[in-house]
Amino acid sequence: MEKITSPDPSIIEFDLPDPEKDDLSSLEFLDRLQQAWSVCERFDLHTDIWRGKILRVVRDREKKGGEGRGAGFLQWLREMDISKTRAYALIQLADSADELVDGGMLEETSVNNFSRRSFIETAQSSTEVQQMIAESANNGKEITRKEVKRLSDEYTAATCPLLPDEIRQRTQENLLPPKIVAPLAKELSKLPLQIQEDFRVLLKESPDIESIKEATNAAKWIGKSNDASLSIRALQKKGINLDKATQEAQRIDALAFLADALSQAKTIEASVLRLHTAWKKLGGINERLWVESGSSTPYLREVLNALQVLSGSNMKVSLGELWGGKKIRMQIVEEQADCLEPPKF
Repeated sequence: MEKITSPDPSIIEFDLPDPEKDDLSSLEFLDRLQQAWSVCERFDLHTDIWRGKILRVVRDREKKGGEGRGAGFLQWLREMDISKTRAYALIQLADSADELVDGGMLEETSVNNFSRRSFIETAQSSTEVQQMIAESANNGKEITRKEVKRLSDEYTAATCPLLPDEIRQRTQENLLPPKIVAPLAKELSKLPLQIQEDFRVLLKESPDIESIKEATNAAKWIGKSNDASLSIRALQKKGINLDKATQEAQRIDALAFLADALSQAKTIEASVLRLHTAWKKLGGINERLWVESGSSTPYLREVLNALQVLSGSNMKVSLGELWGGKKIRMQIVEEQADCLEPPKF
């Protein structure tokens, strides 16, 4: 049987400042509240770890058996009013606790030194960062999200192979702040190898703070452009070279506009897909209701007639008073399945 150690009950005892008194400065007042909030987070952390372990036991029990496997787990979640997403998040938290504690990296009593969020972010960090944080926690230091981010940024900025040697060296020598360098490494990791190399060449020539900020911003917009372009069917035409187009947009300082254009295009295509699905469904429902209705249902027929402006191939939609009562007329033309272009409007 797995034993779960309860935190010291005194951990939830704290003295809140009196909001009616002026004996504390604003900074002191907020500091007292932050301390109290941190205590609550530590208690919540233990509670959620326990819940995760309980849920894991229920889930693992359901792994046995054949057909209907897992149905009991889902039924248990419904009875406890816990969503599936929430349940697996708690199980992941319990798994993280096992990895840090049972793996010998973190002492069980040191869990009290974490807030809930700092513990989760520690579990999501690299092994090297986990070891540094666990050592601090085992020595009795309280671990905050700020501390986790600082250590993670320092490690990333000093070791990330995507950064040129000049930047890593200057970071290790405290000539560059890790909190500025780490976001660059994160954005570079999302880019193709050739673009990464282009950035490294550029940064090697000018490894200063301003250049790093500019490169981070440019890499972010390129990453957004690449993400959006992957799902845009309008770009699936032969001869389109998005990489070259991105380089041109970067040269004329228009990366943000390109990323925004691709994002809007992605939104439009997704909206068209949802519109087409709803249009087909409405048309089918209208047709069925019309067949089943008759002269004895004049009001129902009146509703169906009104809905035909949305279910037919020619649509007319009002934009409402906010747009001056304007209307949009659209025509849906369904083309062959092998056509890469979205339905025309």
